[in-house]
Amino acid sequence: MSLQVIHEKDQLAALEGMTFVPTMGALHDGHLSLVRAGLALGDQVLMSIYVNPTQFAPDEDFEAYPRPIDEDLAKAEAAGAQAVFIPDTSLMYPAGEEIACPPLPSVATEPGLEDAHRPHFFTGVCTVVARLLDLVRPHRMIMGEKDYQQLLVLQAMVDADRQRWPNIKVIGSPTIREPDGLAMSSRNAYLDEVNRDRALGLSLAMQAAAKEPDVASAEARMQSVLEEHQLRVDYAVVRDSRTLMPVEGSVAGHRALIAAHLDTVRLIDNRSF
Repeated sequence: MSLQVIHEKDQLAALEGMTFVPTMGALHDGHLSLVRAGLALGDQVLMSIYVNPTQFAPDEDFEAYPRPIDEDLAKAEAAGAQAVFIPDTSLMYPAGEEIACPPLPSVATEPGLEDAHRPHFFTGVCTVVARLLDLVRPHRMIMGEKDYQQLLVLQAMVDADRQRWPNIKVIGSPTIREPDGLAMSSRNAYLDEVNRDRALGLSLAMQAAAKEPDVASAEARMQSVLEEHQLRVDYAVVRDSRTLMPVEGSVAGHRALIAAHLDTVRLIDNRSF
């Protein structure tokens, strides 16, 4: 079956109840693994491609964000997606209609991670994903674990309003990595050969932290490795894997999370211990 490309709201009704994979495009194997995960559950899969302006701050890369739409559609079809929804901003944020952000859960406001360093971000993410869920009406949404705090935020958002989304389950899928350990990201396209080697500092920092006996030494070790790779660190922490709040003692059962800048590129990564 050939890929169905959808632009209008009234085309979505026939696709209600599918598994949904929302993306901003520039698809890589991390995105496509989410399609395969949906197919493995016996579902048909609907993807969306929409670069959401409300989750970018004025100094971020909204205009420069890669938009290779023809390549993306070919990749989506090859992965087995049945349909791709490509809405216009006039559909997502209609003139004269208020598209409100749902109440942000505590995991979006309290950990001091993405919420502290990109304070606009989760308002934009929750607004656009809530809008997409209302339009698409899936029964599952699959998100990658690379954006781990985002995954927890969206799970909590949906769970908090079962009247609005009574049957939707938000599922996390493991981070897909390059052979050298770099987490796949659309922003990796910005990296030249030298900066790609520096970017490996994120995964190497977490590997080193896993060998440390406690949270404090693990965090110190991550900071050291990141600085060795000339990365400017927003955070390099070990947190409770469900609340993302600070923990003490052994790293076992917790999760490392890193955000760091490589010149103009900001990278994030995480792993469980």
